[in-house]
Amino acid sequence: MRLTKRRVLLCIAVLLVALAVVPFRKWREASKNGGQTFVEPFRIAGDFYYVGANDVSSFLITGPQGHILIDGGYPGTPPLIMRSIAKLGFNIRDVKVLLNSEPHYDHAGGLAELQKASGAQLWASDASADVIAAGGDDPKGTLPVRLLVWSGLARYPAARVDHRVKDGDTVRVGPLAVTAHITGGHTRGCTSWTFPVRDSGRVLNVVSACSLIQLGMGGYPEQHADFEHSFRVLRSLPVDIWVTSHARRWGRYRKFVASTSAKNPADAFIDPDGYRAYIDSGEAEFRRGTVH
Repeated sequence: MRLTKRRVLLCIAVLLVALAVVPFRKWREASKNGGQTFVEPFRIAGDFYYVGANDVSSFLITGPQGHILIDGGYPGTPPLIMRSIAKLGFNIRDVKVLLNSEPHYDHAGGLAELQKASGAQLWASDASADVIAAGGDDPKGTLPVRLLVWSGLARYPAARVDHRVKDGDTVRVGPLAVTAHITGGHTRGCTSWTFPVRDSGRVLNVVSACSLIQLGMGGYPEQHADFEHSFRVLRSLPVDIWVTSHARRWGRYRKFVASTSAKNPADAFIDPDGYRAYIDSGEAEFRRGTVH
């Protein structure tokens, strides 16, 4: 049977689609965890632990009346987080509160699965909550970013946001108390969290700081004013230990290695100078107009 030109083109198109399906599926599966791998969880200080992956950070604060988990990683990283929690001897069902720092795919993508596994209530800022509840679609976002979400490339399972935090709000679980600081710029409504931990008879101030990277596609009208505000707020916070959403930024591996030989392991994570350098670096890039 003689094939028409139209049928030939159709056959070629079907073949190309078929050839593309397998690599796309493999890429999509890989993107669900962003290439993240399991790393040994560890105590940072007192009842504060690292339970994240090799780069995308998640933190556990434990207490007698329930635990608090900060950030959920990619859609595919909750199994790594839950494995870390279990390896430390804790139960995901005892996590009563999930806190979110920012609503990007790599930090909020796993919140829905963690919420389902734990039964915990999720707390986020107003701006972040809208995005999380929409599975990554920011109604005020730029068109290129929204297109990525609509295409499915940056969409993640929508989570139920139970509480919307305002600047200065404190989230409590028994004796645990974590305070929200709205420090936007990287995202609208990005939230830094502060809390005390008791270690070896001393109280250490912890800051889980927002990213200070300015994103080109994620720009918004108030972004510059938000960054100016965030630099001032972050500099004003008392700090002994600091962390942020990507482990390489706060020196996870370097500090963990140092802790294994320290007389008091927590001492390796006390780094107020590193915190100030982190803010200085972020502000210097901002002043130069560096956009990622």
